[in-house]
Amino acid sequence: MDEDKQREIASKGGHAAHEKGTAHEFTSEEAREAGRKGGEAVSQDREHMAEIGAKGGHASHGGRRTGEGRGEESRSSDEERERRSSQASQQRERGGQGGGHRQR
Repeated sequence: MDEDKQREIASKGGHAAHEKGTAHEFTSEEAREAGRKGGEAVSQDREHMAEIGAKGGHASHGGRRTGEGRGEESRSSDEERERRSSQASQQRERGGQGGGHRQR
């Protein structure tokens, strides 16, 4: 049986149960518990969590600089930030010479 036909039959059963008054209505506590269990299950897949975390990082940081997602201007900003970070690391290795914040 194809998915659409199966979904249609299941939907009819659900509608009938609600009309009859025998359908289960989740309380907010039951729904919260089900959501917690689902979250625990999906979070076991570390690769999946890393993938969605990376997507969220790109979405939340990309549009802020250019106002338009991850355009060319944003990518060059990323490259510039990486270059500065690399320079700062090298300076720390040399003992902090070469600018930055001064202590008073």
